[in-house]
Amino acid sequence: MFPIRLHMLLLAFLFGQGLAMSREERHKLRDQVVEMFDHAYQNYMDHAYPADELMPLTCRGRVRGLEPSRGDVDDALGKFSLTLIDTLDTLVVLNKTVEFEAAVRRVLKDVKLDNDIVVSVFETNIRVLGGLLGGHSMAIMLKKRGERMLWYQDELLHMAKELGHRLLPAFNTSSGLPYPRVNLKHGVGGPESRTGTETDTCTACAGTIILEFAALSRFTGDPVFEVHARRALDFLWEKRQRNSNLVGTTINIHSGEWVRRDSGVGAGIDSYYEYLLKAYVLLGDDLFLQRFNIHYASIMKYISQPPLLLDVHIHKPLLPARTWMDSLLAFFPGLQVLKGDIRPAIETHEMLYQVTKKHNFLPEAFTTDFRVHWAQHPLRPEFAESTYFLYKATGDPYYLEVGRTVLDNLNRYARVPCGFAAMKDVRTGSHEDRMDSFFLAEMFKYLFLLFADTEDLPFDVEDYIFTTEAHLLPLSLSVAPSSAATLGNATSEGEVDDTNFDWTCPNTRLLFPDPAYPRNLRDPIRSAVDKSCPRPLPYREPGMGRAPLRAQDFMANNPEHLELLRRMGVSLIHLKDGRVQLVQHATQAVSAVAAEDGMRFMQEMMELSSQQQKEQLPPRAIQIVSHPYFGRVVLTAGPAQFGTDLSKSSTGVRGFVTVAEPYSGCSELTNGDFVQGRIALLQRGQCMFAEKARHIQRAGAIGGIVIDDNEGSSSDTAPLFQMAGDGRSTDDVHVPILFLFHKEGNILLRALKEYREVEVLLSDKARDRGVALPEEVNNCVTHKTTPSLAGPGDKVQTSTVELDVSEAAAAAVAAADEGRAGEDDAGSPGETAGPSEPQESSRTEPSDEGEEPEGEVPEGAAPEGDDAPSGSSSSQSVDELMADWQEDLDAFQQMDEEEL
Repeated sequence: MFPIRLHMLLLAFLFGQGLAMSREERHKLRDQVVEMFDHAYQNYMDHAYPADELMPLTCRGRVRGLEPSRGDVDDALGKFSLTLIDTLDTLVVLNKTVEFEAAVRRVLKDVKLDNDIVVSVFETNIRVLGGLLGGHSMAIMLKKRGERMLWYQDELLHMAKELGHRLLPAFNTSSGLPYPRVNLKHGVGGPESRTGTETDTCTACAGTIILEFAALSRFTGDPVFEVHARRALDFLWEKRQRNSNLVGTTINIHSGEWVRRDSGVGAGIDSYYEYLLKAYVLLGDDLFLQRFNIHYASIMKYISQPPLLLDVHIHKPLLPARTWMDSLLAFFPGLQVLKGDIRPAIETHEMLYQVTKKHNFLPEAFTTDFRVHWAQHPLRPEFAESTYFLYKATGDPYYLEVGRTVLDNLNRYARVPCGFAAMKDVRTGSHEDRMDSFFLAEMFKYLFLLFADTEDLPFDVEDYIFTTEAHLLPLSLSVAPSSAATLGNATSEGEVDDTNFDWTCPNTRLLFPDPAYPRNLRDPIRSAVDKSCPRPLPYREPGMGRAPLRAQDFMANNPEHLELLRRMGVSLIHLKDGRVQLVQHATQAVSAVAAEDGMRFMQEMMELSSQQQKEQLPPRAIQIVSHPYFGRVVLTAGPAQFGTDLSKSSTGVRGFVTVAEPYSGCSELTNGDFVQGRIALLQRGQCMFAEKARHIQRAGAIGGIVIDDNEGSSSDTAPLFQMAGDGRSTDDVHVPILFLFHKEGNILLRALKEYREVEVLLSDKARDRGVALPEEVNNCVTHKTTPSLAGPGDKVQTSTVELDVSEAAAAAVAAADEGRAGEDDAGSPGETAGPSEPQESSRTEPSDEGEEPEGEVPEGAAPEGDDAPSGSSSSQSVDELMADWQEDLDAFQQMDEEEL
């Protein structure tokens, strides 16, 4: 009677708090999920198939090689209709069995796996191999029920086995860790493969294989796949840091040396931990649970600082490796539910929810005081995943409301006429022409399950386990024969103390004797996140009070400051181009405490630089508000240093667009009567930006949009910049001027060609379908740090940052168009830029081998010439124009083989 009485008390409490959701309301949200899925899936099939992914802003398919390269992100694309394969089992979960049968026939008819193309082993495994196995699992289930797929003869499984054999060459290493990439046709090594020279891979890339490969072995009876996956896991386990029992982020696949020794539960490591626990669930091998529990104890000891999850150094786990978190860790509360550790799951999830409410979406990375660190959001599903699992574990209707928020934000901010577009910048609401396959594979699956009743599903979901891509594998595989089951390296009894490990899942009812318990955990976290831009407490020297020097107080010409830097092991190097490089050598500090102060000083310097760059380069938004867009399409635009400051306008500037004649806008307009009262479209080139602005202003335009003349340029691949003046006063320019790269400009020009009357809104951030969005909770700027941490055996601990003390170093801007190199107007004379953060990648992240990463502040803005500022090559200029939001995108794309 006690459980029943407790359940009734819980329901009474929830109804009393107004949190309970009616069955009808849940069903309405369930049906809304289905409608949203149909919108995304049908647009992919209509506009993109058989391409791998949909480009929802331009309504076409993304074909690798035909679009500008996005770097490692494109390694997921293999010309194998990725989105369709990734979506197969989602169709069954949503009860679309007719569509599923048609989709399977399409895959069997159209998809080829022998393409001469280099793909990511990790992404291809979790998305394509997992998608084929999930589709096979659903097909045999439907066939067994006698309703659908009666013709099916394991065709998807045969394709999965073919793909598995095409991935196997990647595992031909002395360690057993796979190469990060493989050529589907030519394997690894040799001139035809165009791969096999890589030396590093991320921990998740090598450790997220076992579920798919073991399932393939047990479905087919061929143990070779499971053998290779177990061997990779065994090697990672052996290479863990034995004192902290943590693993690093990047490892050398030949030597087993850790390349990046920071450790967390986010990008680069995340699904390694997930697959250890789930391998135990799927395969029934206690070894996997044993290893997971050891890792988990260390995670909770060193990384977990509820509600935060902060990366640490594997050799010095008590020291944080960074002051920000990435969005991929949002899966971890769901994994904690599977582990049975509900309290920290509730706390971390609530923190993520409050950050989501603050920014509409979970930014790719955010700081410990919940500011945006990397502003992108590619419609990731991890937060929805954890929301579903917490609802399953607690039955708390609060999580249904969380799911409603996710739905509303997707519809309100990400929905476009041809699908759902990723957010380029959560601060402005601008879009990216991208809809990843995982959006259909995972997001709608978890949201549907959140709101659905048991009878809404065509099968019992409890009979399956979700892979990291949310593909469904049957738990019956645990009893399938596999000769690989005993090949794992057993852990010696003396090495593991498992007396405190739980080998069964807890009864969640007993965890909540008080119905208010979950709410009591959430309320303090909500209050903490709601605080606007809390200032971090000043660093304090242990037992000595305040640290001797703060970055914001530092002056390069102050002898006292230079002496303090010397004591902290920080030295100044004057570069030929006028910049000053700060380098810290921990071993040169006068004491260990002084070395700690030096590391904090370098962190502060990098954060200060990041803040200054944000203040200098805020992106702007151009929102198409007329039919049929209705505000759904938002283009990222660069601002100007002159004209109306859109950040100070609550409504922005709204008007119909027209092309100026001449298009360059470099002389008096011949169509001035038509331009009057409209927003003029102009082409970059032939004269100064300010000159263009004056000509359209004289014609009566209410604003201007300059479109890049460099064909193929895009904000996806090039950094945005500010348009500067012409070397003289621009106080006479009153109209707002924004800049679009060629690709985004073409979206606007095509809309004008097709619909003739196109109305746009120029603003600092996107509004909601013509209704002004509420102002952001705060105007916090992002802090970025990349501290340098070393292991006990390391002799050198360094960190590096560069300062630009030249007069024109304040902002990375482009000033003029064609060949006007002498008319630079980039920032106020004498203004000094702060230090900049090194890009976050395996090549620039501080390592334990004495490596000294260098972060460079962009040089003084050169006048805008043909396609690049003068004084350097085009590629160099792109590197120097480190506009904040693009730097964020580049940094995240360069991280080692994470789940993107």
